Amino acid sequence: MSKSVMNVKSNVKTVLDQLMGRKINNIYLVACGGSSAIMYSAKYILDRESQNITSDLYSSNEFIHRNPQQLGKESLVILCSMSGTTPETAEAAKFAKSKGAFTVALTNEPASPLAQNADLYIKYEWGNGVNAFDTNLSVLYQLVFGVLHMAENNEKFGKLVSSLENLQPVYEKALEQEASNARVFAQSHAKEPVIYTMASGSNYGTAYSFSICILMEMQWIHSHAIHAGEYFHGPFEIIDENVPFIILLGLDETRPLEERALSFSQRFGKKLTVLDAKQYDLDGIDEEVKGYIAPLILNRILRQYAEELAEARNHPLSKRRYMWKVEY
Repeated sequence: MSKSVMNVKSNVKTVLDQLMGRKINNIYLVACGGSSAIMYSAKYILDRESQNITSDLYSSNEFIHRNPQQLGKESLVILCSMSGTTPETAEAAKFAKSKGAFTVALTNEPASPLAQNADLYIKYEWGNGVNAFDTNLSVLYQLVFGVLHMAENNEKFGKLVSSLENLQPVYEKALEQEASNARVFAQSHAKEPVIYTMASGSNYGTAYSFSICILMEMQWIHSHAIHAGEYFHGPFEIIDENVPFIILLGLDETRPLEERALSFSQRFGKKLTVLDAKQYDLDGIDEEVKGYIAPLILNRILRQYAEELAEARNHPLSKRRYMWKVEY
C-alpha cells in the first residue's frame, strides 16, 4: 500500500482496500441538491484524469428512472447525502446494488438509511470548525483519486492528498482576506430580489450549490447558476447595471470561459462580486492539482458570504417554508 493511500482518511482507506483488484469500467456519481453539487468537481476530475473509466453524474431519482444500460457488476456508484436520509438517494443505493454495482455512500450519519443501504459508507464531518481534510468534498476527492491511483496508477494521487492535508491554513487565510468583503457584500445585497451565480469546469458545482442551496433554499432569493460557457447563448441578455452577479474564477483549464464572461459583464454590469482563486495564498497546494482544489476554497469562502448575508437579512440559514415541514 502506497504512503498516499495510508494518508487518506481511515474509512476512505477501508473502501479502497475493498475495491483493490475489482474491475471498474464506469463510475456513477449520484446525489441530490448540495450533495449533487459537490459531484461536479469529481466528474471534472474523472473527465480529465481517467484513461479508461467512464463516468456520469445523476440526480438520484433520475438515476433510478433512467436506468443506465451500462450499470452493472463492473460499476462503482458513489452516493452522497449529509443526513443519509434523502429518500431518493437511499433508494438509489438499493437500486444500484440490485444491478450488481458496488456502492459507496458518503454521509455524516453512519446509522442512516443511505449508509445501511450501501455496500460501504464513508463518514465525513460537517461544520465551520471541521478540518478541511475531513469535509465532504475532500473525502470525495480522496476516494476518486484513490480509485484512479489503484485502477490506472494515477500519479497525482499523492500530490492531491498532501495538498488536502495542507488545505486548512489556506482556508483560514482566505477567510481572513475575504472577511470585510463578505460583510460589504451582505449589506449591499440584503434587499436584492435576485442574485445570479456563474462559473465553469470544476467550479460550476460551487456556483450551483450557492444558487440553489443558499440563495433559493436558505434565503428565498431568486437565483440561477449560469455556466460561463452558456452565458453568450442566452443568459447574457439579462445583465445590466441593476442585476447582481457572483462570478467565480478558478484555476482549471476552463478559466478562459470564466474570464470571457467576466470581461463582458464588466462592460455592462455594475453589481459584480468576483471571487478569483488566483488572489489567495495557496501555499502547500501542489501546482498540478490547484485547479481541482480551487472549488473547495471558493466553496468555503462562499459559506462565509452566506453567513454574513443571512445576518444582514435577519434570515437564518436554517429557516425553511417547505423543506422537512410539509409532505413532498
